[in-house]
Amino acid sequence: MSIETFNPYDGKRLATYKEDGEEAIKNIFSLVRGEQVQWKRSIDDRINYILKEVVPRFRKEKENLAHIMSSEMGKPISQSKAEIDKCISAMEYFCHEGKKLLSDRYVETEAKESFVRFEPLGVIFLVMPWNFPLWQAMRAAIPAMIAGNGIVLKHASIVTGSAVKVEEIFGSPLFRVIKVPGEGALKAIKYSDGVSFTGSEKAGAAISAEAGRNVKKTVLELGGSDPFIVLEDADLEGTAKQATFARLQNNGQSCIASKRFIVSRKISDQFLELMEENFSSVRIGDQLDHKTYLGPLSSNSQAATVRKQIQELSGIGKVESLGENSGNIVPPTIVLTDKLYAEEVFGPVAIFKTFNTLEEAASLANETSFGLGASVWGSHESASKIIPEIQSGMIFVNKMVASDQRLPFGGIKKSGYGRELSSFGLLEFTNIRTVWIQDHP
Repeated sequence: MSIETFNPYDGKRLATYKEDGEEAIKNIFSLVRGEQVQWKRSIDDRINYILKEVVPRFRKEKENLAHIMSSEMGKPISQSKAEIDKCISAMEYFCHEGKKLLSDRYVETEAKESFVRFEPLGVIFLVMPWNFPLWQAMRAAIPAMIAGNGIVLKHASIVTGSAVKVEEIFGSPLFRVIKVPGEGALKAIKYSDGVSFTGSEKAGAAISAEAGRNVKKTVLELGGSDPFIVLEDADLEGTAKQATFARLQNNGQSCIASKRFIVSRKISDQFLELMEENFSSVRIGDQLDHKTYLGPLSSNSQAATVRKQIQELSGIGKVESLGENSGNIVPPTIVLTDKLYAEEVFGPVAIFKTFNTLEEAASLANETSFGLGASVWGSHESASKIIPEIQSGMIFVNKMVASDQRLPFGGIKKSGYGRELSSFGLLEFTNIRTVWIQDHP
């Protein structure tokens, strides 16, 4: 069996890859496990390798890797380059801070010494989606590797070329890739010591169930339907510009993209007009053109799914399409409705609702089963009143939701559990070990 990759803009086949059989997968995990025994012994060696070997290679290969990423899944190439820069920044952060964050934590007891150690679990299995081919993998891999774990990555099939290139850049037996379709990931879980998954709720449930059967630690990031709440005292022009990138970044295919725009009725007409103006002005086209702001969705099937959702939304609201449909390109779209649409829309579609009171705004923000991120736009005084009422793992005021290596990333409800990034993500795949020492029985 083989895996083929295609350019979603012109439909051309990019490459064909041979799938790995179960015996090959088992051997890859075994080889990584053998190397991890030495890797875990010295954090200084781990830091030196990533800083002095891996980071320079990513800088050298930035143009090539960005071209592969954009060609495979449609991301504007300027955003692919920014994604690589962000990954390099995260590598440098965890290399600089990792030793301090992983240091023993002493606790005063009646023992001569009592402290907590953070030791690696072993080999961590990453099952990652296509929408951020590098960042999704690196924000899980780098903290785990700094903690002393080895990595096996199973990437989404449509970005197999990106995964293979990243393995080549790492140039380490501690970071290996397996090439299997989505269902093949389940069979590999038993060979791991922990699983980090980003993807759909349905796939996450299957991953969690299989990991549970094998008693493996999991971190799940299952997407979201983030609210973008605009209060009556918000800076409307500045907020509308932020709304454009918050919804259209990565062609609208981001778990933390703002998907539901919940706007004070007092300023809703003015804000809608500004959104329409900004959405209409973006340049749409070939993702490999550096001037493109919105490229094609990642595949024929993804474009079909989003168009089907737009059709469903047309039954509960007014749909405004701000551009031409062409191939896998879905133009910026705004849907005005007062009804609940429970699905996550993974494309450049903004659902627009209005509210009268802060209580109503919070109720609308919380009406879906997701709880990943949320943003509130307005004065600090007004925003502070609604922050405690929003059900989400992250909330930002006057800034779009974003991942930052210094802060924990993750959600609640059906957006998953566990955290990536920061000290919390660094410790997810460690054995938090109690040590008690005394001189005599």
